[in-house]
This record gives sequence, C-alpha cells and structure tokens, in this order.
Amino acid sequence: MAPQAPVSYVSPRARFGLIVPATNTVVEAEFNWMTVPGVSWHSGRIEISNPNLNDDDTMVKFLEQLRGTIGAAVERVCSCLPTYMVMGMSAETFWGGQKGAEEFEQFMTEKSGGLKVTTGALAARAALDAYGAKKIGIITPYQAVGDQQVVDFFTQMGYTVHMIKGLRCDTATSIAEVHPDIIKDAFRAVNAPDVDALLQAGTNLPAAKAAAEMEEELGKPVIAINTATLWHAYRTNGILDKVQGFGSLLEKH
Repeated sequence: MAPQAPVSYVSPRARFGLIVPATNTVVEAEFNWMTVPGVSWHSGRIEISNPNLNDDDTMVKFLEQLRGTIGAAVERVCSCLPTYMVMGMSAETFWGGQKGAEEFEQFMTEKSGGLKVTTGALAARAALDAYGAKKIGIITPYQAVGDQQVVDFFTQMGYTVHMIKGLRCDTATSIAEVHPDIIKDAFRAVNAPDVDALLQAGTNLPAAKAAAEMEEELGKPVIAINTATLWHAYRTNGILDKVQGFGSLLEKH
C-alpha cells in the first residue's frame, strides 16, 4: 500500500505525481493553465537518451528505452508523497491495445506503491463516454506504428475510428513546435458529419487551446489529451471545479 500522505497546506485537495518524458515541454505548461486552487503538480521526468521518432523503428526503440527508465521517474516523484499518480505521456498508455493499457495501469500502481493512476488511454475513454461518442476521428504526432496502436485500443474498446491522422514528427521535442493552425487543419481532416467526437493523442502536442477553438467551429466535442487527463484526475479525486477556456469537457462535465 502507498504510504499515507499527510495534508499539505499548499495543496490540501490533491498532490499529483505527474510522470512526463524528459523531452516534454507542453504537459506541465497546459496543466498549469488549468490548475485549480488547492492542488499541486509534482513532476517525475523520464530519462530519454535518444529523442528521434522519424520512422516506425525509431519510435519503437524510443518506447523500449522509456520502459527501462520510467520506473525510476515514478520512484523519485513518490519521494514527495503524492496522493495520486498521473501519466503525462500517452503513447505508452495505448500500446498493446486494451490489454496493454490495463497492464500499464497496473505497472504504474505497483511502481508507486499502490497509488491510483490516470493514464491518457483511461482518460480519453472516460471523456468519450461522457459525451456518449461512438464514432471518432483522431489526430496524433506519431508515426504509423503509433497510430495503429491508438486505433487498436479504441477499436477493441468498442469505438469506430473514422480516420486517424499522424503528423509524423521527427523528434520527441519537435512535437511541441507544431503550430496550432496545423493542429486545427488535422482536426478538420479527420472530421465528418457522422463523427461524434474528435480526439488528440500525444501529450507534447500543444492542443488544449486549439481543440477548444475547434469545438466552437465544428459544433461537436474536440478533446485534447492533456485536457482529458487533467479532467479525469480531477473528477476521480472529487475535484468538480469547472474550468473555462479549454472546451466543454472541463466546463460542463
């Protein structure tokens, strides 16, 4: 069991342990925009020796290396006695479909000494279910091998994937450099009249504000992975604050 975390006067509502790759510069920034009173975020950064993602093979190698170093990041952040764990990387949480996602959640719980965890895959599913969405369009920064893992996960969970568009970013750091206009065009590309909702994966893609703007344009749910992850962590911990400016998920659900 996880050690009993004492009350913090700065963050009495929740003290979140946030696990992010060392190459990620977007998760913490977007989470800070959406932070509510009485909570705090404490990052454990996963060692990344090679950030290349320029083809399927390098993306697989990137994730294989990450699996060897993620445990140390979890153990380090647990030194501050967080009350809950949040995974600020989504690719690994989709890998292996439904079974892989479940195994990853269990891995995170075990490494953190029994803490409950929000992952990108778990949060995305909960967000889609909040809208009753069944047919979806997806955008990612990934190569084809990563896109297929995302499609497999959602298909196995009972959703119909109308289309997925990967932006094929060359490195883990260059994902953060994608302009919001490119993100918006990608959402438009995977949309169709009979698509219930649009979803973005890849936590270093700066999509929180772009997704909210596309929701206004398209008149349907457009869900950024960081928004969904933060929302799921809040709601799971009884934090029901409505946050404005980042779409209907945080404003109405």
